[in-house]
Amino acid sequence: MIISRSPVRITLGGGGTDLPSYYSKHGGALIAAAIDKYTLVTAHTRFDDDIKLNYSRTEQINIVNEIKHNIFREGLRLLNIEKGIELTSLSDMPSSSGLGTSGSFTIALLNALHTYKKEFVSQKQLAEEACKIEIDILKEPIGKQDQYIAAFGGITSFQFSKDGTVTVEPLKMSDEAQDELQNNILLFYTGISRSASQILREQDDRSKKDDGQTIDTLHEIKRIGLETKKALEQGDIDKLGEYLDEHWNIKKKLSKSISNPFIDECYALAKENGALGGKIMGAGGGGFFMFYHNGSNNEKTAFIRTMATKNLKKMRFNFDTEGSKIILNMKNI
Repeated sequence: MIISRSPVRITLGGGGTDLPSYYSKHGGALIAAAIDKYTLVTAHTRFDDDIKLNYSRTEQINIVNEIKHNIFREGLRLLNIEKGIELTSLSDMPSSSGLGTSGSFTIALLNALHTYKKEFVSQKQLAEEACKIEIDILKEPIGKQDQYIAAFGGITSFQFSKDGTVTVEPLKMSDEAQDELQNNILLFYTGISRSASQILREQDDRSKKDDGQTIDTLHEIKRIGLETKKALEQGDIDKLGEYLDEHWNIKKKLSKSISNPFIDECYALAKENGALGGKIMGAGGGGFFMFYHNGSNNEKTAFIRTMATKNLKKMRFNFDTEGSKIILNMKNI
């Protein structure tokens, strides 16, 4: 039995500039933070030659190419595992939540499969292989941040070069600054499940066509991401709230599907009750809200109660500093 674990993430700045359609022409930059909500994948050797997969459905087959689950299938194909394995996936988070669950799952799967084959694999290799599966093979209109932050963890800056290479750099923050950041970020689940593909495909298509408004918007989002990195490393944590507010108002220009009347109402209520800024995580349209609130504990408690009137459920979290890891390895030799 092997158990692999990978974190999901929140994006602090620059989200959307990690799509190849943008960074291949202009270069991308963003900051993401891994949090202690995880996707787990277990791998177990079977006595027979079947492949059994357990997720929201169950598949039991004997030919890899017949697997219906795209990422399970391509992960097994990439690692040349053709028989006699049982894989199970579990997640702390619902899918389509805006927290990068798909990238987290792909990283956890690949880490489990490499360990199953007794292969050492670096964080960089995991991230590159996950991107190969999701972006190159499955042609998903997504960026690279989810795979990289799930592999590396921490509060991390990513630079995406025009040639596709990724530079990974942990933010230089004091422990006190990280504690302040964690204390002032509040996450709420909207209860709305949405697919990011449609929103991201729209952005991707416009970027490929060099749509002026889309490119200018992404330029601004990248600038905000770089300014956010600078502020956090200087210990000016409250700047994040201002940058989130600026980012959210700019991001909504990318697609009409990013927000809706309910999301706008929630955001206005949050601003009226002390939030300096915030945004819907991921592509938009639903999933999780992230707000920055620097008030006292009593003020935060009142804020949480107010947001509950909109049926927004607060989620407690801590930052994850480990990235993807194997938490159990009992594979028989």
